[in-house]
Amino acid sequence: MALPHRTQILYLADIAFITSHLDLKHGSKVVEAGTGSGSFSHSIARTVGSTGHLWTYEFHEARAHKASEEFNRHGFSDIVTLTHRNVCKDGFTISDMADAVFLDLPAPWDAIEHAKNALRKDKITRICCFSPCIEQVLRTVSVLNEAGFVEITMYETLQRPHDVSQIPTLPSVTEAAEKLKQSELRREEKRLRQIAANKAKLSVAAAGESGGSGSTHKRKRHQDDQADADSGHSVLENNNSYIGDGDDGNGIPPISSKKFRTDTGSEVPTYEYEIPQLYTPETEHATSSQGDVGTNASRPTDGSSRHTVVTPSIFAPFSRITVSKSFPEVRGHTSYLTFACLVPYPNSSSAVPGDGTEEVPVHE
Repeated sequence: MALPHRTQILYLADIAFITSHLDLKHGSKVVEAGTGSGSFSHSIARTVGSTGHLWTYEFHEARAHKASEEFNRHGFSDIVTLTHRNVCKDGFTISDMADAVFLDLPAPWDAIEHAKNALRKDKITRICCFSPCIEQVLRTVSVLNEAGFVEITMYETLQRPHDVSQIPTLPSVTEAAEKLKQSELRREEKRLRQIAANKAKLSVAAAGESGGSGSTHKRKRHQDDQADADSGHSVLENNNSYIGDGDDGNGIPPISSKKFRTDTGSEVPTYEYEIPQLYTPETEHATSSQGDVGTNASRPTDGSSRHTVVTPSIFAPFSRITVSKSFPEVRGHTSYLTFACLVPYPNSSSAVPGDGTEEVPVHE
């Protein structure tokens, strides 16, 4: 249901809050001052139902006639009674009948005594004042205290939306620690490769010095081999790709070399490599926990040192968690809601004996 906005209206956040604090339910009798566009009036009518009733008052005559037409058109003519009246001067048309009063007026303090007269005296009743300025709240609270209302409270209703989404599950501490261990192992492996590369260079240099009595052609060939080894352009037999001599952490030192002759008669050097690997109890534990899937080595039985690498499956389904993130902006202020209760006097003539109202303490 959509209503034309002739005045500022109440929205769901305020309507739900007011309905709850005024204890409105099916069969309640409610008084409203300041009909306006009828937004809150329609909500009250749906809440109290056919056994309840709403008396609403509007000072502006044109708005009162328009709201009355809408109530009749929407089927609330039996539930809602609309009156064109200045309640601050003339008061309400009912007395001792309402369970709750809602005041949406520029000067609600002028209608407090009239509201007190409209409220029932045989039970606890409630009042709510809807005021956009804090100065109005201060003056209204003073009058409520003077009129004998108790439990005076004021609220400001704001809305903060949240964005609820799903993200991949964050890695556990164990997984992070395992990644750090693997990184340390790779760093140690790089260090060993660099040491082996340096040893290989020294061996080649020593072999060149010991063969100084050979022919000039053989010396030149050794110099060419040494230059190729120093340049870092080595061929890996396993994947036929060029790798460095260890400067970038991927180089593997050559342990032997040989040449083959091409169709043009030139000689091209080739090299054989050995990859030093590490083995630790931590990698054995990772292998046993992961199983045989994704591993490329097992523990050696000949006492040699090899490194077991555990490769997680890239096809494993990702688990996700739901998170909520609040937006920084908040819906702007509409008005302040001032609530108060009116407690009946035990010796009131309208109190019903035996209904429990005679035990309610007196508040002055």
